[in-house]
Amino acid sequence: MNAPVRLEAEHLGALLEALKRRGYTTVGPTVRDGCIVYDEIYSTADLPVGWTDEQESATYRLKRRDNEAYFGYNAGPDSWKKFLYPSSLKLLTARKSSKGFEVCSETNGAEVPSYAFIGVRACELNAIHIQDRVFGSGQFTDPTYRARREKAFVVAVNCTQAGGTCFCVSMNTGPRVGDGFDISLTEVVRDENHFFLAAVGSGRGSEVMEEVPHSAAGESDVDAAEGLVNETALHMGRELAADGMKDRLLTHIESPRWDDVAKRCLTCTNCTLVCPTCFCSMIEEVTDLGGTTAERWRRWDSCFTLDFAKVAGGNFRYSVWSRYRQWLTHKLAYWIDQFGTSGCVGCGRCITWCPAGIDITVEAQAVVGVEPQEPKGD
Repeated sequence: MNAPVRLEAEHLGALLEALKRRGYTTVGPTVRDGCIVYDEIYSTADLPVGWTDEQESATYRLKRRDNEAYFGYNAGPDSWKKFLYPSSLKLLTARKSSKGFEVCSETNGAEVPSYAFIGVRACELNAIHIQDRVFGSGQFTDPTYRARREKAFVVAVNCTQAGGTCFCVSMNTGPRVGDGFDISLTEVVRDENHFFLAAVGSGRGSEVMEEVPHSAAGESDVDAAEGLVNETALHMGRELAADGMKDRLLTHIESPRWDDVAKRCLTCTNCTLVCPTCFCSMIEEVTDLGGTTAERWRRWDSCFTLDFAKVAGGNFRYSVWSRYRQWLTHKLAYWIDQFGTSGCVGCGRCITWCPAGIDITVEAQAVVGVEPQEPKGD
């Protein structure tokens, strides 16, 4: 099935059921603790039906929509990273024997879950592609990431509203989904009509859609969906002058703006924890009280923590300004040298969830002497 089709909103549940019959654990957006997070969902009733969010610097609030849209919100604090690259992962277990400690289990080769991601935005899908390069290609690869990624089924969603901190258009990562999905959906809610324009992006996506009731999409259906996405692209909450940013940043390494932002930065690590591409980690080894069993764990870390740059000879990033500079220049400049792409997808999470209200679009442009664009607001 190549041409887009019309999927009525009432049949979205059939899509979830088709995925579950194939052994997938369906995970998607759901309302919890005053925000929209990603977790296992069992039916469409678990989705944030009729909810949206308001986002600005250091601000996130849920509010009711005037319709029953399933995906009428923007990126929350979670990203799909937590399913592909877990925040805590046991690498091995070793037990003491007469010969010393012997490894009795390793993560490599362990059974990994089969996830179906429901509601992956264009910026988030680009973030997954970026992490594919980090963990799945090159000389060193992460077998756990690769195994989880290869099993993952992606149901992408084109954005039909822009958030207050979104700037995906500036980064060429949205709001329209490009490739790398199994099924993509564009939600249309107008008057009495509530449907999805669905497109298939893979063979397994086609197999799933064969089990889901759908009909041929009319020209008006396609136009309505396209119009919503195009309108979204025109109303981004933020802009970033990304062209040439790498070279400009690297010629402003000693900019006084680094000191200015350091006075506001709390080094709380929120920006790196909510970022869908950040991948810093630490290795921790622990033993039981009897000293007979040892475990090695990998846990998320952040380049903003004081201990992250601590080595035998001291700490080479003791100051706050040096840690913020490392994060921003790695994200927008050095990442390109390492992986051939920027490390930022314009999702705006780091702006929303920074308690000090630090805005990457403002700081990056201020460092290089570009007049930042004023946030557009509603």
